[in-house]
Amino acid sequence: MKNVIVTDPPRACIDKVDKLAEYGVATVHEALGRTGFLGPKLRPVHLGSRVGGTAVTVLSWPGDNLMIHAAIEQCQPGDLLVVTTTSPSSDGMFGDLFATALQTRGVRGLVTEAGVRDVAELNAMGFPVWSTAVSAQGTVKATAGAVNIPIIIGGQTIRPGDAVLADDDGVMVVPRGDVDRAIEAAQARTDKEEATRTAFRDGELGLDRYGLRAKLAELGVEYISAEQHLL
Repeated sequence: MKNVIVTDPPRACIDKVDKLAEYGVATVHEALGRTGFLGPKLRPVHLGSRVGGTAVTVLSWPGDNLMIHAAIEQCQPGDLLVVTTTSPSSDGMFGDLFATALQTRGVRGLVTEAGVRDVAELNAMGFPVWSTAVSAQGTVKATAGAVNIPIIIGGQTIRPGDAVLADDDGVMVVPRGDVDRAIEAAQARTDKEEATRTAFRDGELGLDRYGLRAKLAELGVEYISAEQHLL
């Protein structure tokens, strides 16, 4: 790893990222063929936030938040800070002071594969965070890492400027060049789901709408009466 801070990387159009975020992580993830999800370990510290932003990426050493300090200078309105470490870490690398600095710069939230602390204060500030741990354990500022380089979380590559979506269902990444396609696919998925929702309200069963009766028969499932079952 080169210890670098990459300045002013190209970013996805924030208006399009905002539009994409409206669909929600689950819908966009399904619409794109179930790609881009960063995994179930990233959970919201508080429920109820739905955000999208352009990634500023950080690669830190475990237990060391020096590069988060360096990354804040590279942030601009509409960004999401995305942090991982060179090996697993649950230390509380981020708290309300960092959140204050980021809010001042118009940053929309934090996604971190490490720990956070000052949870009550983050909630009171309305600063959304997705993390893999909550921990009072503090950190040092001693080891160089990198800012705005490609990083990997949950098997997914996040590049600086990519669209990152986060809500109560988790976090996903959409590559910067795929945002337009993702919006089109998410709208099509939304239209399809609304048609299904209407059909279910009208009493149609999923067994019939999705053609699942034939699948049950193919799998050898039989319908028998309760009396027959007790024989």
